[in-house]
Amino acid sequence: MLENSLGITFFLKSSANGANERFIYLRITVNGVPKETSTKRKWSINRWEQKTGRATGNKEDAKTLNFFLYSLEMKIRKFAEQLIEKQESLNSVKLINFILGKTKLRTTVLQEFQNHNDQMLALVKKGEYAIGTHGRFEISKKHVKDFMLFKYNVEDMDFNDLNFEFVKDYEFYLKTVKNNSNNTALKYITNFKKIVLIALDKELLSADPFKRFKSRKTKVPKKPLTGFELSLLEKHKFSTARLGVVRDVFVFQCYTGLAYIDVFKLKKSDIKEGVDGEQWILAERQKTGSPINIPLLPKASEIVERYKNHPLCIERDSVLPVSSNQKMNEYLKEIADLCGITSALNTHKARRTFGSTITLNNNVPIHVVKEMLGHQSVSQTEEYALTEQISIGREMQGLKQRLADKENTSSELALKTIEKMEKELLEMKKKFAIMNHK
Repeated sequence: MLENSLGITFFLKSSANGANERFIYLRITVNGVPKETSTKRKWSINRWEQKTGRATGNKEDAKTLNFFLYSLEMKIRKFAEQLIEKQESLNSVKLINFILGKTKLRTTVLQEFQNHNDQMLALVKKGEYAIGTHGRFEISKKHVKDFMLFKYNVEDMDFNDLNFEFVKDYEFYLKTVKNNSNNTALKYITNFKKIVLIALDKELLSADPFKRFKSRKTKVPKKPLTGFELSLLEKHKFSTARLGVVRDVFVFQCYTGLAYIDVFKLKKSDIKEGVDGEQWILAERQKTGSPINIPLLPKASEIVERYKNHPLCIERDSVLPVSSNQKMNEYLKEIADLCGITSALNTHKARRTFGSTITLNNNVPIHVVKEMLGHQSVSQTEEYALTEQISIGREMQGLKQRLADKENTSSELALKTIEKMEKELLEMKKKFAIMNHK
């Protein structure tokens, strides 16, 4: 079994300048995956048999070299046998590392995952990542750990124990045991794949277990609020102040397109006078660092004015007293029920409402909407261009009018043609009558 899966060959490395003396390289292949390294020895190409991978001739230097190569091969095979006896994974990277003296304990999957997450947390404090992104990677790590216990009954694994079967079974586990939707499962898998790609770059594993993994997101229509639903929300009188505040923050997002994290961090100093003399939001998106240039619409300005003296706003120097994203979404569900809105309310729906109902449906050009939303491309903005019924109705009314105009024009033309033909026919009858009379 070992003989079939393990291949050891020595060869002379090609020389760019065509030199006669070349370095002898070692290539180890396990289950079809090769890895090579230099033996640091040089030999003449004229005294080398490439087929056997050995020096030729009976001179003492050739015998010494061949003994060295034989000893090296035996050393590798013995180490491979020891790994198999210990029921450890066998791969070309591990054998090459053994030859290079790099056989100390290597980073495991969860250790590398934790290293990544710790570095990300440090960058959160520098403002390069949102705290929510770090939280999602922490959840992703926990899912991988739970899967290892569930499937393999181990606390952690070596990277070289990962394979295509691991990835496919992990996907199935997320969708069944964890009861995640297809898209949610793929998000966790994508996070895990990032860790695997880092390990590949560090040469902690010899083959990419995701190489044959294919996945496709399920397209889910994410509808914005309609104009009618937004009006219901704005006019509702809440009996508790907390719901009123959450509603106002959400409505502010609907009229500015700001993401949750951006409205949370929005400072009073971010509202400045624009080139037109009006009030603008001039800041940067937390997620991408792209500029935010949004003129304040009247309803957004009203909300800013309403909370300028709110204790929390004064304490934080913020524009609005924004709660945590979790609390916001929790209260928005309650608000939706009270307002009779059947679609799910969350902070991101406000951003979609701005992109569709407030701007695109009111004929704001898509490239302008793209800039206000801070998108990198128009294709991102096109996902927000979900046309509501009133917009469809407006366009169809225009189509009806155009069809009616064309029909009237065609009718008039047809009548004129018929009248002309009748006149021509009458003239012909008169001519025939005169001819018959003669």
